[in-house]
Amino acid sequence: MKQRKGLLIILDGLGDRPIKELGGKTPLEYANTPNMDGLAKFGILGQQDPIKPGQPAGSDTAHLSIFGYDPYKVYRGRGFLEALGVGLDLDEDDLAFRVNFATIENGIITDRRAGRISTEEAHELAKAIQENVKLPVEFIFVGATGHRAVLVLRGMAAGYKVGENDPHEAGKPPHEFTWEDDESRKVAEILNEFVKQAHEVLEKHPVNEKRRKEGKPVANYLLVRGAGTYPDIPMKFTEQWKVKAAAVVAVSLVKGVARAIGFDIYTPEGATGEYNTDEMAKARKVVELLNDYDFVFLHFKPTDAAGHDNNPRLKVEMIEKADRMIGYIIDSIDLEDVVIAITGDHSTPCEVMNHSGDPVPVLIAGGGVRADHTESFGERECMRGGLGRIKGHDIVPVMMDLMNRSEKFGA
Repeated sequence: MKQRKGLLIILDGLGDRPIKELGGKTPLEYANTPNMDGLAKFGILGQQDPIKPGQPAGSDTAHLSIFGYDPYKVYRGRGFLEALGVGLDLDEDDLAFRVNFATIENGIITDRRAGRISTEEAHELAKAIQENVKLPVEFIFVGATGHRAVLVLRGMAAGYKVGENDPHEAGKPPHEFTWEDDESRKVAEILNEFVKQAHEVLEKHPVNEKRRKEGKPVANYLLVRGAGTYPDIPMKFTEQWKVKAAAVVAVSLVKGVARAIGFDIYTPEGATGEYNTDEMAKARKVVELLNDYDFVFLHFKPTDAAGHDNNPRLKVEMIEKADRMIGYIIDSIDLEDVVIAITGDHSTPCEVMNHSGDPVPVLIAGGGVRADHTESFGERECMRGGLGRIKGHDIVPVMMDLMNRSEKFGA
């Protein structure tokens, strides 16, 4: 029996709702996507709920579910996955947080992403904070992707029941850190001191002085959230499916998920996780890795960012960018030997500007697939596809079966 290879492509935040500006179509339906539409014609379509119907999923819990894990059992907070994603080697007694560089004016958060500050600027600011902030415990603070960063408090995992200071929308003051017990109270006190000192460092940093002169939002405040400890992964993906697996990804959180479950991580030059990401660099790396790996995961972030920014036209543009990336891949491989699945980790409707519980389109094509009669890849066409409506954790088992890598249950 011939074993095939697998390629899972996740277009972050892909799903959306009908938009008046686009003639009542979703961005995926409106976009010019000849390559994904071509796959749809000889593949099978459906919808998937990353966790369960109507449940908005975080990118972390959604990816864990799609890779076959029960997020309600294994998830221990986002911060630790972010830390793994930036390459930190942590211990089980460490406590990690995800952090946003933000803009504060007169005590009010005016931009939670500091004008989507660049990765290079954020890393320079993070270095200054690491060098100048003094805390009573050992800590690590590093820039991640774009406006994101990671904070690790060494040996403080027992204080994971600490709240956050992120109000989750502009126009409000930062929250006070809350706590549930003595250990988390200690952490809250440390976080208060950290944010205070970091604000002083950021206010006078040359990066922000330059941004002020250019009329850009300054990154003068830190929003700390997502307290996390070591995830409870019972078995690595690579061990469970007996495959050699690689991930092509730029975003630190998704790198962390992939690293936690046993994937080798690759970030080609030019892959940023932002609107300017080099999609063709990712495509070339995928084609290269399919020569050496059994299973390759490709992550594409900008579709999600456009949904968060409530920019339907830009989301269309990013979907078309992803389609060109996919076109290069399918032109470079033999689809008889590879099973391809394309989906999103969740829906990010422009009108919501956040993740929603809407089901996500899914397409599976390649060797072994029994095609349905669908003609294009879009939300409403997926509603009539032969795959039906499945859970996110069903995707990989379906792929592995089509790859002839699943095992029979029973005699």
